[in-house]
Amino acid sequence: MKKILENIQFDITEDTKGTRLDLVLSAGLENYSRSFLQKLFEAGNIRVNGEVCGEKKHKCRAGDIVDIAIPEPEAPELEAEDIPLDIIYEDEELIVVNKPAGMVVHPAPGNYTGTLVNALMYHCGSNLSSINGVIRPGIVHRIDKNTSGLLMVAKTDKAHGSLSQQLAGHTISRRYKAIVYSNIREDSGTVDEPIGRDPANRLRNAVIHEGAPGSSAAKNAVTHYTVLERFGNFTLIEAVLETGRTHQIRVHMAYIKHPLLGDELYGSVKNKVGAGRQMLHAGLLGFTHPSTGEYMEFSCAPPDDFMEVLERLRK
Repeated sequence: MKKILENIQFDITEDTKGTRLDLVLSAGLENYSRSFLQKLFEAGNIRVNGEVCGEKKHKCRAGDIVDIAIPEPEAPELEAEDIPLDIIYEDEELIVVNKPAGMVVHPAPGNYTGTLVNALMYHCGSNLSSINGVIRPGIVHRIDKNTSGLLMVAKTDKAHGSLSQQLAGHTISRRYKAIVYSNIREDSGTVDEPIGRDPANRLRNAVIHEGAPGSSAAKNAVTHYTVLERFGNFTLIEAVLETGRTHQIRVHMAYIKHPLLGDELYGSVKNKVGAGRQMLHAGLLGFTHPSTGEYMEFSCAPPDDFMEVLERLRK
């Protein structure tokens, strides 16, 4: 393919041995489409133990070393798309939307359509903040593709600057509901552990302590959690973010041996009790309005797939 943008290397662990390589990559490279990953296979951009692997159904073995060469993207011409948006609030400066699971927030190589940005461009026209450039107009923060819930989007650069400062100052309220593996015995707790790129698996992030490989790039991360309901082998929690690192809740809960149900990247590929994605929903978002100075708070219930799994566990 074209000039290489990034090389990613990771080791196959016991957790993913026997799994098809394309499924492992889909779980780890969440912002890349399956069709894009297929092109990487076809172009010889994926190697296993130094040998080109053109077979997406290749069964992984523990100890395999996988190398992925991500090519530089062509300059995209992003198109506005008439994709329905669940708008919770909107004024001249910002929008709060309830993003469905399965939707990527902003375009990435091989995934330039069907994103939240494409939908926002159709809804708002040119009335989106330009601070994050043409690929991420209006995007102040993001949630993972397979996480549902609330996002704030800036229409003006002024609003973008204010909301970004609130994020950096940890004054924005963000509460998530999550279903995790195993019974959490304590009623509440805090995980205060730094997060950085996992040196053994660059598809993932990990808790990395001072002095360990990659620790210089790790950033402090704090997650508070409260137990809402217990189901024996599973627990429903509310997680509150004090910081906002990539995959923070997923990494922290896996670190304390309670990975998210349905999370194939940080948890188990088995015993998912019908969960088709990680059971994580951004249910509450609160911030100070950039112009009025008024504190605003919004909430939304988890979507049907989350509730169906919850009801299955209750039974």
